[in-house]
Amino acid sequence: MKNVIILILIFTSISIYSQSDKSQLISLEKQVLKKAKNIGDPSVSSASMYRLIVLEGKNSTYKDSLAYIYFSGRKYAPCFMITTEVLLRDPKHIEMLEMKAISLEALGALEKSEEVYKQLFPLTNNNFHGYTLAKLQYSLKKYDEAYTTIKKTEKINDTGKYKVTYSINQNHTQQIELLAAIAYLKGLIEVELNQKAAAKISFEKAIKIQSDFVFAKESLEELK
Repeated sequence: MKNVIILILIFTSISIYSQSDKSQLISLEKQVLKKAKNIGDPSVSSASMYRLIVLEGKNSTYKDSLAYIYFSGRKYAPCFMITTEVLLRDPKHIEMLEMKAISLEALGALEKSEEVYKQLFPLTNNNFHGYTLAKLQYSLKKYDEAYTTIKKTEKINDTGKYKVTYSINQNHTQQIELLAAIAYLKGLIEVELNQKAAAKISFEKAIKIQSDFVFAKESLEELK
């Protein structure tokens, strides 16, 4: 009995030491992370975050921070992986859903990106998310779904926060008001659905919103 008590005391002291040691490591790693952030070194910051995630376990909030680092560095594959892990813990995390959707689109996984935007759009009721979802559905030739999405999107109040960039040629791009881009995309979908009269109205609306919208003008001329 005496030996059993001694063993219990030994294991208890080891456990306390381990917890204390882990706390010290976490504290030290946070200091390293703070220093790396102050000097602007993302590689050291991400390495430090990985160590903190290992120390803190699967629910570590440093996974969120790591996702932001990868996203801002356009490292879309690891960003996708990390956001997927975070979303297991918090399936309605808006920023993680958005970064995951953008990462998938950048990686060319359009079907998967569409699936994520389908989760995101109802949560935000954001017209840019609606526009992007409709654009993906249009690219995937899901014209009926795209039309349903874009009609819902055009009814949402615009915040003025977003603009859409179109490549005119290899050397030139054009910044387009989101409302004009929504009307233009609606017109493109209506062309595919053989609704030429409706498409004409949509292209005219896009030009009315932004008079120098090159692609909208070209599409309207093609209809004529």
